[in-house]
Amino acid sequence: MTHRPPVLDDISRAASAHGLSVVGAFHPDLPDMAPEGTRTLVMLGPGDTGMWQIFAGSPEYLDGAEHPLDRWSHRVVTALATELSAMPLFPFGGPPWHPFQRWAERAEGAVSSPVRMQATAARGLWTSYRGALAFRDRIDLPPPASANPCLACAAPCMQTCPVGAFSGDAYDVPRCTAHVQSDAGTACLTGCLVRRSCPAGTALDLPEEQQAFHMAAFLRSQG
Repeated sequence: MTHRPPVLDDISRAASAHGLSVVGAFHPDLPDMAPEGTRTLVMLGPGDTGMWQIFAGSPEYLDGAEHPLDRWSHRVVTALATELSAMPLFPFGGPPWHPFQRWAERAEGAVSSPVRMQATAARGLWTSYRGALAFRDRIDLPPPASANPCLACAAPCMQTCPVGAFSGDAYDVPRCTAHVQSDAGTACLTGCLVRRSCPAGTALDLPEEQQAFHMAAFLRSQG
């Protein structure tokens, strides 16, 4: 039987059935540090496919154990990889640690924003990745994204943090954490105000529960 390389639209449909979106893809070369034999790398993340609703009804979300989103992502992306004859890769669970930020530059046109978080034209500061699929086939891809959302932007992200955690040379994590945990930080509990201020990300319209989940996870990671 003749092998038929997958088509990007087929990958998108398969990912969408699990609540994920194909947020970018590219053909790796040596500096990209993709697994040997990878000719196409497809990155998966939350988009407009209802990931939160599917995840919130999953056993991983409901069982009360640690790292529910990573465990859900591992199960779902691994199942997708099996279905599509690809290798699953993750931004967690290393070593080895895969260079997802570098891949995001190639796959989604991600750039370093004024607040040093990665930003894209499609998702603003809401860039996140639940996994990637490495294919041995060279899959036809659309032209790579090239628009830099920060070039003509007034940078409201630089003015939005109530305690100026992004105004110095580096992200002031202790200052951010202390504010969010204080009575004055209530507005931040349902999502980072800086991320929400990015004009490029307003169309994504993430559920408030999803934003609150990520903020709670951030606070737990800070002890």
